[in-house]
Amino acid sequence: MAIGWQQLLIVLILVLVLFGGRGRISSLMGDMAKGIKSFRAGLKDDDVDGAEAERARLEAASQRPVDPALRSEQSKTEV
Repeated sequence: MAIGWQQLLIVLILVLVLFGGRGRISSLMGDMAKGIKSFRAGLKDDDVDGAEAERARLEAASQRPVDPALRSEQSKTEV
């Protein structure tokens, strides 16, 4: 079944209504595209922030002083 001129005309009209000109629908579609882009950028930023927070948490844990009571317990068990 081939696409006829009537189907192409309908598709062309839909594309023009949705994306063409300066009408309300085209501006809504543009705003929706901007919203999707900002949402994706926000997700990407959250991933970067999460990785930085995890790295900072691990670094802080490695620099934390060890309790002297735990040190003495470790030395007793290592013998």
